[in-house]
Amino acid sequence: MSQEESTYGADDIQVLEGLEAVRKRPGMYIGSTGPAGLHHLVYEVVDNSVDEAMAGYATAIEVTLLRDGACEVRDDGRGIPVGASAQMPDRSAAEVVLTVLHAGGKFGGSGYKMAGGLHGVGISVVNALSERVEVEIDRDGRRHAMSFCDGGEMVDHLHEIGDSPLDEHGEPRTGTTVRFWPDPGIFDETVFRATTLTERFQMMAFLNAGLRITFTDDRKSATPGDTGVPGESSSTSVFMYQGGIRDFVSHLNAAREALFSDVGYYQQSEVTNDLTMEVEVAFQWNTGFNSDGLHSFANGISTNEGGMHEEGFRKAITNSVNRYGREMGLLKEKDSNLQGEDIREGLTAIVSVKLSEPQFEGQTKAKLGNVAMRSLMERATNEKMAEWLEEHPSEAKRILQKAIQAARARESARSARDAARRKSALDGAGLPGKLADCTSKDPREAEIYVVEGNSAGGSAKDARDPRTMAILPIRGKILNVERARIDKMLNNTEILALISAVGGGVGDEFDIMNARYGKVVIMCDADVDGSHIRTLLLTFFFRQMRPLVEGGHVFIAQPPLYSIEVGRNKIYLKDELAKERFLAENPKPKNEFQRLKGLGEMDSEELWETTMNPATRTLLQVSVEEAIIADEVFSILMGDNVESRKQFIQTNASDVRFLDI
Repeated sequence: MSQEESTYGADDIQVLEGLEAVRKRPGMYIGSTGPAGLHHLVYEVVDNSVDEAMAGYATAIEVTLLRDGACEVRDDGRGIPVGASAQMPDRSAAEVVLTVLHAGGKFGGSGYKMAGGLHGVGISVVNALSERVEVEIDRDGRRHAMSFCDGGEMVDHLHEIGDSPLDEHGEPRTGTTVRFWPDPGIFDETVFRATTLTERFQMMAFLNAGLRITFTDDRKSATPGDTGVPGESSSTSVFMYQGGIRDFVSHLNAAREALFSDVGYYQQSEVTNDLTMEVEVAFQWNTGFNSDGLHSFANGISTNEGGMHEEGFRKAITNSVNRYGREMGLLKEKDSNLQGEDIREGLTAIVSVKLSEPQFEGQTKAKLGNVAMRSLMERATNEKMAEWLEEHPSEAKRILQKAIQAARARESARSARDAARRKSALDGAGLPGKLADCTSKDPREAEIYVVEGNSAGGSAKDARDPRTMAILPIRGKILNVERARIDKMLNNTEILALISAVGGGVGDEFDIMNARYGKVVIMCDADVDGSHIRTLLLTFFFRQMRPLVEGGHVFIAQPPLYSIEVGRNKIYLKDELAKERFLAENPKPKNEFQRLKGLGEMDSEELWETTMNPATRTLLQVSVEEAIIADEVFSILMGDNVESRKQFIQTNASDVRFLDI
């Protein structure tokens, strides 16, 4: 090692001041600089307004996408304090909140008893990652303003600009308005997607009964999918639900057949050792077969990794239903207790808790760690669920009957698994015969292509790199697992082949650590049948191997639709949009475009070059940013409710470029 290479001294230690750390490592604060991170900026600002509503000081939030690319968030809360900061007397409190990490009103004092934003980095991170930020604050009858540019550089210090306008009651308005323009030097793209935002805002409105969230898209666009129908004027959506999470459950079950009409609901609160806690639960069973319809929140934040509140609910609802079944004679003495997954089959439940000192795991706040909340949830559910079951004997009987059927199906599925395992042991390797496996046993580099049809499978086998690429051809359209219990699913040949090939098990038993491949690539024709098969496969992976999807291990191959000769080179174009871009750059091509054939009609060399070569291929990674929204979409598209499916397709027709995401 040279002297230059080994040099490491005090001069190498850097201290990033102010918001510089955020701009240096934005992923640490917002997850990514892609679309998810871009939209996270909006959520950070809106979350502050929601916290005002949770504290009882705001009733309305208005979010507007402006034509110049900015997002404006306005609320009718108290407004950020404008006086001098106690800890930084030379600066206003509002300036400190916008420019200093871990500064805010949620670390103590009486400003907020319960809030989702507890790290004090939200609005300052938005400032750090924007090329311009403008803030207006209405307090005490006066309007104040300040502005920043280039990641938090002060342009105008906080100053008064006049009287606050009057609200609908003739009183001076109060509240905060934030406008920000995301920095194109930070983000991959700075175009907000309206559908992504409205889905999130609707969920926020459900979780805060009576809060009105208005979303307006003022943009006009010539690009379908950006803002809606090109050339139309602004569109506005208003979300407000007096029933709160009860309306949320009804909304989620709208595409399913409810087991009974009522939505159950209970709430309970307590104060222990200065810790204020509240639990709120809404529930309703449907005739479906999924047992992952439980969605939890803490202080309005989605806890998709669960936590103590979920643990308490799962344990208590299992105990409550079993106890009721015994008392009513619906479960006989000789019967075993129903398991939690049996009882939760077809259950849609929203578990929402609020507490003054939440212990979230990490900045993503995906898991709640307060042990006291588990105890409160258990007590509340044991008591309130028992009361509800006794007061609704007809509904309770249907729940028990469905759970008993689920238990029988689970036993049948277990027998099918055992039979499959015994057969595999006798057969040797236990892998499906049509699988062309790769030689590598390292999941970090091994990938499996799930290919539509034997013909395409044959071409893919010839085209692949046999060291790292496995090929599994599937015949026709696999079973729609959205409409089938696991015992029926395990009797389906194509499903069994998928389970055996991927490894790791299936359903609640699936363990991603035992999966044999780091990438699962779905490769189907670019036609209607191919899209249907791809959707069926995605439904299977989301419902039965969900950690694969959540971990970013599922991909969609992107075979090109067109090719054209340019000189001695052949250029492949993914779709119609790519063709249009090519024509814009080459207005008068010398040769005609060739429409490529289906996968099975490509020779191995062409398939490798266009779709499988790691150096040139395009793989679309399947992600689940909001599990609750994904759950709803799969239920709509793959369930039995035709009207809901039709309405969904019509509503989202202008966003077709996102359908594969």
